[in-house]
Amino acid sequence: MPDIILPGPAGRIEARYQKQKTPGAPMALVLHSHPQFGGTMNNPLVYDLFHMFHGLGCTTVRFNFRGVGRSQGTFDSGAGELSDAAAVLDWMNTLYPNPSFVWICGISFGAWIGMQLLMRRPEITGFVSIAPPASMYDFAFLAPCPASGLILHGTKDLVVPEPDVQKLVDRLTAQKGIKITYEKLEGANHFFDKKEAEVVEMVKEYVNERMVHPYDHR
Repeated sequence: MPDIILPGPAGRIEARYQKQKTPGAPMALVLHSHPQFGGTMNNPLVYDLFHMFHGLGCTTVRFNFRGVGRSQGTFDSGAGELSDAAAVLDWMNTLYPNPSFVWICGISFGAWIGMQLLMRRPEITGFVSIAPPASMYDFAFLAPCPASGLILHGTKDLVVPEPDVQKLVDRLTAQKGIKITYEKLEGANHFFDKKEAEVVEMVKEYVNERMVHPYDHR
């Protein structure tokens, strides 16, 4: 698992990646949770999802947003972090052109950043948003949402109440041309404590199904 330093808009970006040897292999970018509340690319759920995507045949990258770990810069309330994610995706596209599928997977704050990146980058073909902070950030930019995806949330989330996420899901589901899959994990809090394995399994099942039957989700 190479430890790499990439050039970013605020200086260096610390990242890890695992590549596939197959030409045109799918790609996945995993985004961690809020940098000011302990979010890093080494959080257990980020680490597990990273390896899950690689196990499904994806060239996979995770990285630290600016100001986290060895990534330079300071927290920028989302704008700079979106630029960081775009820079990493640029690097992936340069090294691995013409992937068969491009996934963006974000957790909490990372889900908010990932959905913004989805709006700006047409090469992204699927998303996974885990505990999207619908009660804290405005997701109105998803008009319309350009790709189908999975939203996963815990029923015991005290940070982002589940009904707020349900409202987001309802709004996206009303859009034509995409399919939103919403999974609620019973008893899970915002951090999915002791339920990480269940999250990974739910994401794995969805991602695998999408890549095997991509036209069933349009």
